[in-house]
Amino acid sequence: MHIEHGTDLAPLNTFGVPARADTLVRLRSPGEAHDLLRRPALMAGPLLILGGGSNLLFTADWPGLVLLPQIFDREILETQGEVVTVAGGAGENWDAFVRWTLGLGLGGLENLALIPGTLGAAPIQNIGAYGVELRDHLLWVEAIDLREQRSCRFYNADCGFAYRDSVFKREPGRLLITRVAFRLSRRPELELDYGEVRDELAAAGIASPTALQVADAVSAIRRRKLPDPTQIGNAGSFFRNPVVPAAQAARLSAEHAGMPQFAAYGGVKIPAGWLIEACGWKGHRAGDAGVHIGHALVLVNHGNATGGQIAALARQIVASVSERFGVTLEPEVRIV
Repeated sequence: MHIEHGTDLAPLNTFGVPARADTLVRLRSPGEAHDLLRRPALMAGPLLILGGGSNLLFTADWPGLVLLPQIFDREILETQGEVVTVAGGAGENWDAFVRWTLGLGLGGLENLALIPGTLGAAPIQNIGAYGVELRDHLLWVEAIDLREQRSCRFYNADCGFAYRDSVFKREPGRLLITRVAFRLSRRPELELDYGEVRDELAAAGIASPTALQVADAVSAIRRRKLPDPTQIGNAGSFFRNPVVPAAQAARLSAEHAGMPQFAAYGGVKIPAGWLIEACGWKGHRAGDAGVHIGHALVLVNHGNATGGQIAALARQIVASVSERFGVTLEPEVRIV
C-alpha cells in the first residue's frame, strides 16, 4: 500500500474544492486492505472511503484516514449461452468499464454510459439513468467489512437497493468495496422508453439500435446537458428527485400547471431540477458557487468556491423549494 500525509484532495474531487487529508492510503489489492487492518494506528481516526470523488463535497479538511481503492482488473467470469458474467476491480473507471462490456458485444449497462465515478462507487448509489439502474444487472459485490475485519460477498438481494441507496451507503466507512460483477447479455432487451434517447437515435437515423448505439446516444445527451467537471467543477446532479405520496403529487399538479410527474418507487417522482428552476435558481451565482446555467440540478464551482460556500447555496435552495412547494430536497451528493 502507498501511504501519504497531508494530501491535497482538490484533484481527487470533481468539484475541485480545497481540502486536505491527514492521511491517505492508496490500496491496490484486497490483500493490501487486510494488511491495513493489521495497523490499528492508521485506522484509529475518522475514516473516509473515496472513489472517483464525483459524488462528494468537501467542506473541510479530513482529519483522519482517506482510503482510495485503486484495484484495477476486468474479467469474464462465466458464459452460459447468451448470458455472460463479467467482473471488475473497484478502481476501474465506470464509463471505461461500460465501454469494455460493449466492446465484448454485451448489453445491459448502455443506458448508464458516461456516468462519472468508479466501478466500486457505483453500487453505493445504485446509479441509474434513462430507465435503467445498476441493480437491474448487478450479480454481486465483494467487500471488506472493516468493522468485523472480514471479506464478504453481497448478492443482489443482499444489497438493499433502493432509489440512489444501498446497504453500502447506509453505514459509510464500514464496507470497502473491492470488486463488482454483472450478468449481461449478447441479446439484451434495450430500454428505449425515454423520449430523449428515442429522439437522439431518430436524429441519427437509427431505427433498430444496438447497445453500443444506445450508449453513444446517452453519452451525447449527457454531454449536452451536463457540464464537464474538467472545465467547471461539479458533481452532476446535486439533489435526488423527490418521491412524494400520490395525494400530495395530485395537489401539487393542480396548484402548479405543467409540473412533470412520474410514477416511481410506490409514489410519484418530481424532477428536482424543475422545482429548482421554478424557484428562479437556474444560473444563479454567489461568488464562485453557482447553479449551472444549463441545468438547475447541477451546482458548480466557477473557480475558487469552497465546499462550505457550495453547501450554503444548497441549503438556500432546499429552503426555497420547501417554502414554495412543501417538498424537501435531499442531496444526492455526500457532504463531508
